[in-house]
Amino acid sequence: MGTTFEGLFQYGGQPVGGMLGSSPFGNAFFVSYGRGSDANDGKSPLRPFKTFSKAIATVVSDHNDVIYIDGDDSVVETAMVSIPKNRITVIGCNGFPGHYGQGAKIHLGVTTAATDIATVQNTGVRNCFVGIKFTNANTVAEGIYGFAEGGEYTRFFNCEFYKETDLDVTTASEFLHNGDSTQFYNCTFGSSANIIADNVIRPNVSVTATLDGKKCRDTYFENCIFLAKSGGTEHVFVYGANATDVERMLLMNGCMFINSTLAAADPAHAVGFGAAQTQGAVLLKDCATAKCTVLAQASVGITVVGVVSTFATSGKGVDS
Repeated sequence: MGTTFEGLFQYGGQPVGGMLGSSPFGNAFFVSYGRGSDANDGKSPLRPFKTFSKAIATVVSDHNDVIYIDGDDSVVETAMVSIPKNRITVIGCNGFPGHYGQGAKIHLGVTTAATDIATVQNTGVRNCFVGIKFTNANTVAEGIYGFAEGGEYTRFFNCEFYKETDLDVTTASEFLHNGDSTQFYNCTFGSSANIIADNVIRPNVSVTATLDGKKCRDTYFENCIFLAKSGGTEHVFVYGANATDVERMLLMNGCMFINSTLAAADPAHAVGFGAAQTQGAVLLKDCATAKCTVLAQASVGITVVGVVSTFATSGKGVDS
């Protein structure tokens, strides 16, 4: 109580979490997989829950509750964690600031349920995630995403997303983004360690409309890193299969798309779509690539502006 993290949990001078042990308006709950128990009340670092799913079941929607995740070990879940609740802040200790390598991790192993499509699926409104690594090693056929976003005004600060398996599944991805007005700051998607199979798209972020009634709408990425080790030219870091996947806006500001030097091939483009976008503008501002033939796929409605890498499809202010 009373120990503030004002310097640690701020972005642009504004606090993104409450005080350790208290929340200015709601309640604080604590999760420690190594030291906790779901029989605890979770209200103190001395009585933490064991799982993130228990904390989510306990918080109150629209109450501005805060969940703190211990940074000492991975929180292992046995089923996808669904978040239908609103105005929840989840903060990983030993994870902020930093693009990757967060100490606080939420992991899903192998399950058998078709409903376990991701480690976490968020459909709540105005939830916030800070300094957490989300990983998914599931091999169930439907479990092809690291994180599935279908909420509204969700914000991610300094989070990492990795789908460890399904590197040969064209529709799999680290992050399924069907959210409305989602914002990402200093996040990392994917890994350069494991090779993505040849002849598959397998994006880091999929904006293909997949969740029922959900769509990528008014989305903003800032200073994010996308990592891959491509086995073929087909891989795309950010991809949507349909002409109507982006609605209103998808803006990527200062993002880096990095294909490993040890990759077998260079992707034909870093950002692309299966068809030209008809319902939203896609804008890449001051973005760059490494070991990709071009930054943006031509003729699908992507505009490249600002400082661009040598391998951009177009120059300043030119629509590709």
